[in-house]
Formats: sequence, C-alpha cells, structure tokens
Amino acid sequence: MSLSAQRQLIIGIILAILLVLTRSQHFANLYHLPGASWAVFFLAGVYIKSRWGFSAFFGLTLFVDFSALWSGLYSSCFTPAYIMLLPAYALLWLAGRWYAKHHDFTLKSLLFLCLAVFVGTFGCELLSSGGYYLFSGKFEPSWSEFYNRLVQYYPYSIGSTAFYVTLAAIIHSIIAVIQRQTGWELKAH
Repeated sequence: MSLSAQRQLIIGIILAILLVLTRSQHFANLYHLPGASWAVFFLAGVYIKSRWGFSAFFGLTLFVDFSALWSGLYSSCFTPAYIMLLPAYALLWLAGRWYAKHHDFTLKSLLFLCLAVFVGTFGCELLSSGGYYLFSGKFEPSWSEFYNRLVQYYPYSIGSTAFYVTLAAIIHSIIAVIQRQTGWELKAH
C-alpha cells in the first residue's frame, strides 16, 4: 500500500476526527457512536507510515481523555493502569502495519485482515483491561474474575473495532473500484 504523504495526512485527519467524536463523552452519547479508538489505531497503522503518526494519535488520545477528566468525566479511569494504553494501542498500530504489508485484493488478504484485527484487539484487550484490572487498585485480582471480565467486555471491543474496520475496508474497496474504472489516481508517487 503506497499512499502519498498528502493522502496519509487526509486519512490521518479523518481518523483523528473519528477518534475525537467517539472518544469524547459529549459527541459519542449525542450520536450513539461506538468507540472507535481501537479501530483508529489499527487503521492508522494500516495507512500512516510515519512512526510519528502513532505518537500524534496517542497524544490526541491523552488530550481528549485529560479534557474529559478536567470537565469531571471519567475520573475513575485515571489510575496507574492508564499507562497500559501505550503498549495496548501500539499493538493495534503494529497489527495494522503488519496487515498493510499483506494487503492486496484477494481472499488471502481478507483473511489476513481478519487475523490482524482479531489478534490486535485481543492483545489490546489483554493489555488495557488486564492492566486496569491488575494495576488500578480497584479490584482484588483473581484469574477467574479476570476471565469473566474478558468474556464480558471483549465482544464489544472486537465488535466496535470490526465495525469501523469493515466500514473502512468498504470505502477503500469502493475507491479502488472507482480508480480502476475511471483511471482516477488515488496514489501519488
């Protein structure tokens, strides 16, 4: 997948807007949007080559979260476990980078996409929820309770991530078909 810096910037802006709209309590509740943070980090890994991109998205996440904290929302989420979001989101980013190396328009590529989304979200769930469970100081950790929480929360996480990644894949495919049919060039060298 070879996108110009300009196209990567446009995609980055779209993903940043999606992150803000769905991570912020003000907008997400208004429009009933599922959280897109995990999908944003995965898709940013697919489309944005610069490692600075990850830093920018993580910085934006921090800004949105601290803005919510300053306005009195989500104070229970800010514990020593918050630092576990860094490796959790990095894993999603890397899963997206891995998929980008295998992307083409074949069934095999679709299987790689499903595998990357599954592994990335499962690892992110283990790191983020597991980190919160173990390091927040709000639980008396046990393996059975952690397993029950994993079973309870992971389906929503994979579902919302898969929703946004599927939407992105459909948009990507439509653009690719239009590009092939009309000769319109999406990629710039």
